[in-house]
Amino acid sequence: MIDAPKQGDLTNAIAQELPYLRRYARALTGNQQSGDHYAAVTLEAILQDMDAVSGASTTRVGLFRTFHHIWSTSGSPVEEAGTGESPEAQTQKRLASLTSNTREALLLNSIEGFSAAQIGEIVDVPKSEAIELINIARIEMAQGVKGRIMIIEDEAIIAMDISAIVESMGHDVTGIARTRDQAVDLARKHPPEMILADIQLADKSSGIDAVAHILEEMGDIPVVFITAFPERLLTGERPEPAFLITKPYSEDQVQSAVSQAMFFASTETLKAG
Repeated sequence: MIDAPKQGDLTNAIAQELPYLRRYARALTGNQQSGDHYAAVTLEAILQDMDAVSGASTTRVGLFRTFHHIWSTSGSPVEEAGTGESPEAQTQKRLASLTSNTREALLLNSIEGFSAAQIGEIVDVPKSEAIELINIARIEMAQGVKGRIMIIEDEAIIAMDISAIVESMGHDVTGIARTRDQAVDLARKHPPEMILADIQLADKSSGIDAVAHILEEMGDIPVVFITAFPERLLTGERPEPAFLITKPYSEDQVQSAVSQAMFFASTETLKAG
């Protein structure tokens, strides 16, 4: 039997996990506004019934389990799509083609680091089914959209590693930039369909500023930030990226984030602030 933590301890534990719940919610919905809405509703539900979290194997599992219950019963995986071939409509078509709970299982495992047993507890399935969901997700995502990806990374070995992962997925790498100015020039010469970016670059310039400048010129492009400083982007004080990987990363994390980002044609991305 699990000992119930004191309410003050539970509140503090939830507060520490909230930035990561918001990260997961943004990746799942494809934009910051929808993700934060689901995270806020989750907190409201927990305030009304703290047992929803305290009864789980860990506070973190309980938090994500409460979120999943709200998410899975909300009636729509993202905000209601419009008509025609808008980005939202295209997203809905792609999501409708996926097996239920597969994206959730893959993100929970590869981005948030939950074990198969914990994922089973979160989405209310046996551990064996959670493993199957992760495997199905990898297969379905491998059949997803392919595109031209630009890499903004000042460490040569990491840049080469990320490039190899991306190319192994069938994407084309338009080039690698080590500074803000190089990134802007590269984007102008070879417009990308997606960006993978670090936030601290070789000449002390900012990958955040580089991405903001590129998006200002080219409009919405899916962005995945890979950084050793996630706390700089998980503050809630400015528009945040939907997809954020923490260094050191794994190949699964990169593959999952890239595949998820490619599913959304109008990802909410970071702006300078």
